[in-house]
Amino acid sequence: MTALGDLLIARITRTGPMSLADYMADCLMHPQHGYYATRDPFGSAGDFITAPEISQMFGELIGLALAQAWIDQGQPAQITLAELGPGRGTLMQDALRATRGVPGFHQALSVHLVETSPVLRKAQSDRLHDATWHDSIATLPDAPLYLIANEFFDALPIRQFMRSGDGWREKMVGVTDGALTFGLSAAAPIATVEHRLTDTTEGDLVEICPSLPAIAETIGAQIEKSGGCALIVDYGDWVSQGDTLQALQSQSYSDPLATPGQADLTAHVDFAAIARHAAPAKYTRLTPQGVFLERLGITARAQALGAKLAGEARTAHIAAHRRLTHPAEMGDLFKVLGLYPSTATPPPGLEP
Repeated sequence: MTALGDLLIARITRTGPMSLADYMADCLMHPQHGYYATRDPFGSAGDFITAPEISQMFGELIGLALAQAWIDQGQPAQITLAELGPGRGTLMQDALRATRGVPGFHQALSVHLVETSPVLRKAQSDRLHDATWHDSIATLPDAPLYLIANEFFDALPIRQFMRSGDGWREKMVGVTDGALTFGLSAAAPIATVEHRLTDTTEGDLVEICPSLPAIAETIGAQIEKSGGCALIVDYGDWVSQGDTLQALQSQSYSDPLATPGQADLTAHVDFAAIARHAAPAKYTRLTPQGVFLERLGITARAQALGAKLAGEARTAHIAAHRRLTHPAEMGDLFKVLGLYPSTATPPPGLEP
């Protein structure tokens, strides 16, 4: 058992079972032993690789889409270009490079990063020297907001509930024979999932993200009030159903209870919840990542970059394009949701 695992076992033994959300929060952000608090997990040497680390094309096209949305909304003079959970800063770095030639865009923007990991803040600062960092989205400037959230919502802690009659039993983390184990609470009405009684049956499991509503409400309210848009890219579906909790360590799946603090814990995103809580801002159709990137011109960009490459570099470039767009890889697994003001048109690549 890990050092964090020993602490959690002692805590549960002392105070009783903990919710899955509390367990995930400790595993990911415990100040001494949390996964994100203590390491850089990205890249080929890490536990997983995100789209910006696969190819520069991803960040470039995201940046150009936001710049076009800025043009479509009348080129406001001062805007906030923000990213939630910006990893190493690679996506934002690529977005800024790709948009240097857009007249007036860089003069209008200030870069803001919402990041709580000190390790990742250091990696971001090496790439983005003029950025401002925030612990929470609540402190972003009151200005038109052009926001990126790539693989951010999937890392937020979740709670899981199993349908039991007209009530729910919550999945909890407890201790059995000195080891962490899953169990279920007694059945009871749960207000936050009462609306799911209409589309579930006995034994069905649903997930909710306790911190999602406030984040989506903040994004939606600012976009509707001041203008801008949000591009939310993640894996998941329109509505959450079933157990999607997963642990990833050394680019392989593992038991979520096996190595607390040493594996990444994520769950599929409930995009309908984001759309619902972002009102009165409008939302786009949920679009597969591959379709979104093709609409933005990734194949033409790939051909232009590939023309300058040869040998292994060209082979790797072709593989990166496929990985980002092909339905059998990230193309269908990852989805894109756009948020935009009720007075504006959807962001490029997306439909109302």
